[in-house]
Amino acid sequence: MTSTEKMLACLGLALLTLLVGCARGPELTPPTVLRSPYDASRGDVLFAVAPLRNESGTTVFRPEEVSDAIANALTSVPGIRCLPLNRTISEMRGLGMREISSPSDLEALAEAMNVDGLIVGTVTAYDPYNPPTLGISLALHAGNPVFAAGPELDEIRGAVRDPQMPAPSRYVDSPVASISEVFDGKNHAIQIEVRRYAQGRIDPTAARGWQTYLASMPLYTEFVAHAAVGRLLDQERLRLARARGPGSSR
Repeated sequence: MTSTEKMLACLGLALLTLLVGCARGPELTPPTVLRSPYDASRGDVLFAVAPLRNESGTTVFRPEEVSDAIANALTSVPGIRCLPLNRTISEMRGLGMREISSPSDLEALAEAMNVDGLIVGTVTAYDPYNPPTLGISLALHAGNPVFAAGPELDEIRGAVRDPQMPAPSRYVDSPVASISEVFDGKNHAIQIEVRRYAQGRIDPTAARGWQTYLASMPLYTEFVAHAAVGRLLDQERLRLARARGPGSSR
């Protein structure tokens, strides 16, 4: 085979490889997912999210959209179920609540919805312009004494089931876990998180790539909800580790 023929053969092979790659499309990457801190063998944990209050100083957005994003982020976690935001709003209206302003409101709503955990919070900062900023403060309150003590402790479950035992407090006045953070899109650490979150969720060949999440406030809100819920669940993971004690194998 002459050198010209060899060159043509190599070009043909390269073209064939390129065509096969185009036919297959871009390589797919699984997105990052949140992990539940609870024991999956004991069934799903049920949460509800109350509408977040707006303390950002601006009215250019609807806090319900951020609240809905938090509920959707919780729903995406295996082992955790979250009631739709509309269901929570409906229950609050039925109880005559415009917002949750006291521990008694928390207790009444948690009892009416029969949830393990109730999340309340505020939007502390909101700037939709690229790069965007969204501040979130979340607090997870226990909806029942079992969840407050640690849903994996069998002896607590047995005590709650015992009809001879006095009914304990629902423990909703103090949060079992809480986070507060401003997600500033100019911060490089936040941008690294955005890029990691975008992998597997956006077309890698798109013109903006992962930065699409910085150019769209709804998408950035989706990212922030995912990140905030992840931080809240990390706090729960620490709480349960302390409840199990140093001798636990988990």
